[in-house]
Amino acid sequence: MEKYLEETAMLDYSNKNIQKLIKARGWKQLPEFKRIRAIYDYIRDEILFGYNIDDDIPASKVLADGYGQCNTKGTLFMALLRACGIKCRVHGFTIDKKLQKGAMTGFVYRHAPQNVFHSWVEVLFEDKWYELEGLIVDKEYIRKLQKANKNCKGAFCGYGVAVKDFRNIKVDFDRNNTYIQSEGINQDFGVFDSPDEMLKEHSQEIGAIRKFAYRYYGRHMMNRNVRKIRNSK
Repeated sequence: MEKYLEETAMLDYSNKNIQKLIKARGWKQLPEFKRIRAIYDYIRDEILFGYNIDDDIPASKVLADGYGQCNTKGTLFMALLRACGIKCRVHGFTIDKKLQKGAMTGFVYRHAPQNVFHSWVEVLFEDKWYELEGLIVDKEYIRKLQKANKNCKGAFCGYGVAVKDFRNIKVDFDRNNTYIQSEGINQDFGVFDSPDEMLKEHSQEIGAIRKFAYRYYGRHMMNRNVRKIRNSK
């Protein structure tokens, strides 16, 4: 089980900025449940929903960016958990790109791959693995998205969200699984000890030209769309 606490190239929790954050927040002094929930809440709401340059960046880079999506937020979450003695692993999937429609628009959406690489973190607590996907999207973004779609009463898919009950999205961890994109999953790759291991076997299927376009154009447009929702009145 010690493999679920190991540091890796991506889970670089010895990084001075990660250690400084952990010390400033006092997470190591908290009881285990409160420790998990405090780190979870930090990743969900203080690392804002947004799109980084790639999925394979280390946790320290996600922290420096201050934003992330499913894969990158998960990397930072795992690094912080392991640094604080909490065992965790990662579960890989793909989701249908329609889940991203709205955040992803126009040319970017049309040329995006149909299946988008996705993952969530699983945390071992009280001898049970909890699936914690609900930290991908910050609560302020959810609130503004609900306000912009006030007539939606049931299922919702788009803008980085895919849920059965749009008006009652459960993203708080209280000894429960949390989900925010799971309704868009269309392929399951299983669990891995670390994101490094997962990305060696599976990654986003995208050509060099599309990858370049995403890095230097597409993700900036997507982040602009996300900020527009979050900053709306």
